[in-house]
Amino acid sequence: MQPLMIVCIAEKPSVARDIANVLGAKQDRGGYIEGNGYQVTWTFGHLCELKEPHEYTPMWKSWSLSQLPMIPPRFGIKLKKDQGIERQFAVIEKLMQAADSIINCGDAGQEGELIQRWVMQKAGAKCPVQRLWISSLTEEAIREGFQTLKDQREYQSLYEAGLCRAIGDWILGMNATRLYTIKYGTNRQVLSIGRVQTPTLALIVNRQAEIDNFKPETYWVLTTVYRDTTFTAVMEEGDRGFKSQEEGQKALDAIRELPFTVTSVEKKAGKEAAPRLFDLTSLQVECNKKFGYSADLTLQLIQSLYEKKVATYPRVDTTFLPDDVYPKCPQILANMTPYAGFIQPLMANGKKLEKNKKVFDNSKVTDHHAIIPTPTPVTSVALTDMEKRVYDLIARRFIGAFYPECKFEQTTVLGEVRCEGLRAGTFDDFVPFKATGKRIVDPAWRVLWEKAPSSSPKGEGTQEDENASLPGEGKGLTVAFKKGESGPHVPNLAEKQTTPPKPYTEATLLRAMETAGKLVEDDELRDALKENGIGRPSTRAAIIETLFKRNYIKRVRKSLAPTQTGIQLIGLIHEELLKSAELTGIWEKKLRQIERHEYDAATFIGELKQMVTDIVMTVMSDSSNRHVTATQ
Repeated sequence: MQPLMIVCIAEKPSVARDIANVLGAKQDRGGYIEGNGYQVTWTFGHLCELKEPHEYTPMWKSWSLSQLPMIPPRFGIKLKKDQGIERQFAVIEKLMQAADSIINCGDAGQEGELIQRWVMQKAGAKCPVQRLWISSLTEEAIREGFQTLKDQREYQSLYEAGLCRAIGDWILGMNATRLYTIKYGTNRQVLSIGRVQTPTLALIVNRQAEIDNFKPETYWVLTTVYRDTTFTAVMEEGDRGFKSQEEGQKALDAIRELPFTVTSVEKKAGKEAAPRLFDLTSLQVECNKKFGYSADLTLQLIQSLYEKKVATYPRVDTTFLPDDVYPKCPQILANMTPYAGFIQPLMANGKKLEKNKKVFDNSKVTDHHAIIPTPTPVTSVALTDMEKRVYDLIARRFIGAFYPECKFEQTTVLGEVRCEGLRAGTFDDFVPFKATGKRIVDPAWRVLWEKAPSSSPKGEGTQEDENASLPGEGKGLTVAFKKGESGPHVPNLAEKQTTPPKPYTEATLLRAMETAGKLVEDDELRDALKENGIGRPSTRAAIIETLFKRNYIKRVRKSLAPTQTGIQLIGLIHEELLKSAELTGIWEKKLRQIERHEYDAATFIGELKQMVTDIVMTVMSDSSNRHVTATQ
């Protein structure tokens, strides 16, 4: 009787080798590795793609308004035209048609599911398929994954969401790009429109318009120095300072010779949790702020750390860990020897690691958890200096998750200068002042980010200005004040101007994409808005790179600015559905709901078809003579 043959298919050769090694498959057959009842093969990312318009009907080969909208009755896939891909697919096809069963070992995410399913469909696989789902490529994780294989049907909704995303991008991208190019382009210039690309460009264009149209307002701030401490006049809520210099000068002159009196001294104890663990977007934001790395470069670096088995799966959008990771944490920490000085206090004398609900929460984790180190010692792997920097960020966040909260003392001192008969701005008879200070009582987790770290992986510049990215320490008030004390002071009136909004950097643009254009600092509010974010964590870097390639945006030092072509393109688009981050975020939310069995895939595609049909009709009826003229 012929022994059963199981075909495993991974997303790239290096991952296939790791899997083959664990399974005991040793014989390299050219395109796959065989042994112990397994044949382990691989793709190179996307081998298949949706067919192009002319492959559905020859009428769609030439670009013509009369042929829009192009909506195939049924979408089909094709093999990418590439000799290497064609050669590898021939190997995969032969293996799958003879297989008794298949194990899908693709990346554990929506994109990975789509890549492998398309290959299996194209290869005509008919046997049962199981799914390997792992969050790291360590030997232990791979072994555990093979012990808990799932039926592929459990991931059907993940595939449907990925398929809807691909079809949605095709329907909107193919139709809108042809529509706008023919209607508004000049000199055969292609005007590329995309479901995520265009609203992202609109964010940058709109921000630039706010900056260009900004009209500064002048105001005057009254301060006074009492006992070497600067106090600022307390204005009515919403007022930055005096609206006129005359009012400010009047107050200054009135209080100059009169004593300053302390009216209140209040001290409040506070606590501050360590920064959250990283998801992909927050890691890209941090690397851009700290090292100037682009989103795309950071993704490449963390992907490399994942493939070198020292970090977990990177394409994630949660900052939490599930409960089942907690028992593994002591071993992970024990193997992080370069950080022993920070870890020793956590585990001294058999201490149990703290388990914090802000870190471990099953309800906040679906397919994958936050990015953390694996048990593989970082000292056993060769890393580039850039990889060391990224690993160092991840390592410190992970260690910090087990430290107690930082304790601080917030001091607020109120004072006033009484001046009978004063009428200046909103002040009657006295001017109130305020000074605040924050003093760290117990740094706790903050020791991990001291300017001269006691330990880190060897490599140049692992920590440049790390404190700049942490919640502000502030400065403690160096003087002890008492209520009722009084004395001379030195007042000053300074002219200030309101400042325009800041242009986007890659860091702030990623945050805006994550929250559909709403820039928020609060972690919990950002979590709530992520549901409507545009793009996926894994695709946002590629979207930004596409905007550069299309010559729609450019870098101006560390900032992003639109080109004239980008500005004109957004100016041409009157259809809010194409350029609104908020509306695009609603489509993204529906894709996530499809993944969770909460929305129907066919309904989503039907809505998209209708939307594109409406846009085509609206643009066709535009009788204006608008065109994009800029090419640079």
